[in-house]
Amino acid sequence: MPVDTTKVHRRPLRFNTIDEAIAEARRITALAQSGTIEYLGNWDASQILNHLAGWAEHAFTPNPVQAPWLIKLLVRPLKNRFLNKGLPSGRHIPKIPEGTTHTQKGPIDAALARFEKAFTHLQTEIPTQPSPVFGRMTQPEYIKLNLRHAELHMSFVAG
Repeated sequence: MPVDTTKVHRRPLRFNTIDEAIAEARRITALAQSGTIEYLGNWDASQILNHLAGWAEHAFTPNPVQAPWLIKLLVRPLKNRFLNKGLPSGRHIPKIPEGTTHTQKGPIDAALARFEKAFTHLQTEIPTQPSPVFGRMTQPEYIKLNLRHAELHMSFVAG
């Protein structure tokens, strides 16, 4: 039975830089490889890293998910709050199987490599694609959004 992630007491995380997020991804990978990882949510480490990498990649590749106009209307005013304070847990994208994309399981080493590549790309190049919810964003905004996204999902790994 899936965990209701809105009710999980997650560990607090705050990333100020891409390098901090990559360091945490490496730490989580090491825990997974050693078999000492504990999950508080529904995904394993490869799903978390693939999910974060996939969404970070959409700063440079078209996103197949398009937010309905009502979601854009309701969420766009919260952009600065999300970029600076964090993202809520337990949200799902309507009409998308499993409520989101890029949640495939796979080898943890491959997921980590994908995550590192996607996040380094954010750090070194200006994004070319709009956010499906927030529209055009600056590179610092895209970095903040992806750091908050990483905090959210990585906070479901205990330890």
